[in-house]
Amino acid sequence: MSNSTRDIDALIELMAKLPGLGPRSARRAVLHLIRKRALQLTPLADLMQTVAATARECLRCGNIGTADICDICSSNKRANGEICVVEDVADLWAMERSGVFKGRYHVLGGTLSALDSIGPEDLRIPQLVTRLESEGVTEVILAVGATVDGQTTAHYIADQLEGRVRLTSLAQGVPIGGELDYLDDGTITAALNARKDI
Repeated sequence: MSNSTRDIDALIELMAKLPGLGPRSARRAVLHLIRKRALQLTPLADLMQTVAATARECLRCGNIGTADICDICSSNKRANGEICVVEDVADLWAMERSGVFKGRYHVLGGTLSALDSIGPEDLRIPQLVTRLESEGVTEVILAVGATVDGQTTAHYIADQLEGRVRLTSLAQGVPIGGELDYLDDGTITAALNARKDI
């Protein structure tokens, strides 16, 4: 690493750690940004600083935004008694992108996993139970992945909430082993509309 390219090499190395980017893609991206410095690199750097200073997790649902309570949780229009439980923020954003769900969300922060030593206390399950009581929830939609860990998590939550609220899960269109973030909007819409009682 020469002195003249130390910062550029460090930027490439950092970008290569991002999901979906390897060393070659990171090099191409950094070179593109440098060539388009005024139009893209400078605004990107400014926005990254702003987001680093202001981004936070919603205290109620776990979404990412710039306020303590996100826009979805603070909207009275979304207080329809439905909460959609997802594994992570990417799944919440995928559901929102589809535009079909009009209730509120709850981000677990992962799934139960004996292999990774992730138990119920490591997820946001107690906060979900608290929300049932404080928000007048009538239905909990379990929109966790169709993986072994996702289904284990769904069964655990269903056991915790049984008899307290209507429990449903996404239906057709979600393939076994599928993750919400990788599904198209039509598939998410079909799965939500055809949800079934647990």
